Parts: sequence; C-alpha cells; structure tokens
Amino acid sequence: MATDHIRYDVLTRDALRGVLRRVLSDAATHGLPGEHHFFITFLSTAEGVKLSPRLLAQYPDEMTIILQHQFWDLVVHDDRFEVGLSFGGIPERLLVPFSAIKSFFDPSVQFGLQFETADAATETVVDAVEAPAANLPASPAPALAASAGVPAAPEKAEEPAKPSEGAEVVRLDRFRKK
Repeated sequence: MATDHIRYDVLTRDALRGVLRRVLSDAATHGLPGEHHFFITFLSTAEGVKLSPRLLAQYPDEMTIILQHQFWDLVVHDDRFEVGLSFGGIPERLLVPFSAIKSFFDPSVQFGLQFETADAATETVVDAVEAPAANLPASPAPALAASAGVPAAPEKAEEPAKPSEGAEVVRLDRFRKK
C-alpha cells in the first residue's frame, strides 16, 4: 500500500475537532439552542488537562461531563476549552485541551464524534457518524447528575476499533439524515 504523505487522517481529525470547537464557541457566545446538550468525555490525565486534585482522584483515567443547564464561563480557545461546573455542590473550573477529548455526543440530534487520543501511536479519527440511540445513557440518572455538573459514572472501557486493512471509501450519504 502506498504511503500517505498528505496525512488525510490528521487533516480529517483536525477538521472534526474544528466542528467541536465551533459548536462550543457558539454555545459560549449564544448559549445552547433548543434541546441541545453535550456529553464530552476526555482523558483526565492528558497533557494540559486541569482538574482539582479531588476530581482527579475520583476520575483518574477519564471523565465525562455534560454541558446542559448548570455550567458557566465557557471559554473556547484554539486548542482547548474552559468551563465552570459544580460537582457535589462545589464549584470547579476545568481546562480541557481538544487533544484530550475522546468523544463528543449531542443526544438531542443523535450526533457524535469519537477520537483516538494522544495516547495512541498515531492520532486518528475513529468515527464521526450520527450516533445510534444505543449511545444514550441506559438510565436518566447519569444524565441528570451530570447535567447538574456531576460527571456521569465512568463506563467500562470499550475495545479500541481495529484499523482497517486497507483504504476505506465512505459515501457522503452515510452522514446525511434520512
């Protein structure tokens, strides 16, 4: 197989992180429209992540936050976002680089992005599709807790996606609503 000198995987990953950056920037400027809300999962020990020692002890590997009703001071930069949330009644300020994000999901429209993180040898986009309803929390309790600024309970780690053995052609229709 030919060597990809253009690095389409990196270009695609950066473009999809740009979607995430734009969505968060719009939410910071205008608030969340309609029923939109965001599940954001990130590696809690990734370079550049800033969490209190209390949260880091509680979520030593990864953390999922939900931006819905009770968050404040959302600030989006080119490489990271910052947000204020309350955890167990204690206000906290989180700083999360986009490179630490594992997944982004907006259940109101069933849209999700999933990324391999910097821990992978080569960082590539794993999947960017309309997420199935199966990706919603099984019970509303985690969503309710996290929308109040309490992170959702950590889930069991899924097996990483296996890389395809060759180039894969993806039809644009796959990403359109039907």
